[in-house]
Amino acid sequence: MMKKLFFAASLSVFMTAACQSSATKEALKGQQLAQQAIAVHDEIMPQISVFNKMSVKIDSILGNMSAVTSAKADVDTTALKTELQTLKTNLESATDNMMTWMHGYVADSTDVAYQQSELEKVKAMQKHFEEVALESNKILSSLK
Repeated sequence: MMKKLFFAASLSVFMTAACQSSATKEALKGQQLAQQAIAVHDEIMPQISVFNKMSVKIDSILGNMSAVTSAKADVDTTALKTELQTLKTNLESATDNMMTWMHGYVADSTDVAYQQSELEKVKAMQKHFEEVALESNKILSSLK
C-alpha cells in the first residue's frame, strides 16, 4: 500500500513538473517570437522618418509643378501628379499601418499563436515598406 501511495505521489509530482515544463517551453517560444517581431519592427522604424521626408518632398513637387515642367518640358504633368499622389498615399499607408500595429501589439504576451500572427503581420509590413521604398526611389529619382 505504501509503495502504491509513494508511486502515485511521485507520478503526480512528475506530471506536474512535465506540465510546467511544457508551459515554460511555450512561454519561451512566445518570447522568442516576440523578439523576432520586435527585431523586424526595429528594421522598419527608421524608414518612417525617410517616408515622412519623401511625403514632404512630394508635397513640394506637387505645389511647384512649373519647376518640373521647366526642367523637363516633355513631362506629362497629369500623369506625374497622379503618380506622385499615389506614391504619397502608399508612403502614408505604410507608416499608418506600422503605427497602428505598434499601438495594438502586446510585446509581453507569451501566447505562441498570437506572437506568430504578429510576426507574420510585421514581416508583411516589412515587405510593403521595401516595395514602397523602391517605388519612391524610382519615381523621385526620375525627377532630379
